[in-house]
Amino acid sequence: MFGFKKKPAKKDLLAAVDGTLIPIEEVKDPVFSQKMMGDGFAIASTGDTVCACADGEVTMLFPSSHAVGLTLADGMEILIHIGIDTVNENGNGFTCLCEKGQQVKAGDPLVKLDRAYLEGKGYDLTVILIFTKADAYKSFELASDTAMKAGSSVAASYTV
Repeated sequence: MFGFKKKPAKKDLLAAVDGTLIPIEEVKDPVFSQKMMGDGFAIASTGDTVCACADGEVTMLFPSSHAVGLTLADGMEILIHIGIDTVNENGNGFTCLCEKGQQVKAGDPLVKLDRAYLEGKGYDLTVILIFTKADAYKSFELASDTAMKAGSSVAASYTV
């Protein structure tokens, strides 16, 4: 009768890795910076453990362990991509700590990096979080603080 509109739910996404939060447009790979795979954000990583940014299910796991896909209960799908061109290592420098189908909580470790090995090979270890299902959210915004701590700092929030 009155047509009350429910206020959109705002949901937080935690930092997937220690480092500095950057807009996706600043990622040094056009596939990500031009949002060809979807919108999102990135963290110029300083840490060596990549964690879940929210509670969800591991729905995609690349054999090379350089990327993990999460599906959240609200339908949001997030691809956590570790580094630029790191797929070329075929898994060298990565230790997978999760498995497909696993339920994870925000902050749970997903992948461990061998930073010395990967940096020694010249890789940019920016961690990119891409929203792969555009219709799963209405909007998102980055946190104002750029110093990120994996599993505890809020990196971004979105509304559904």
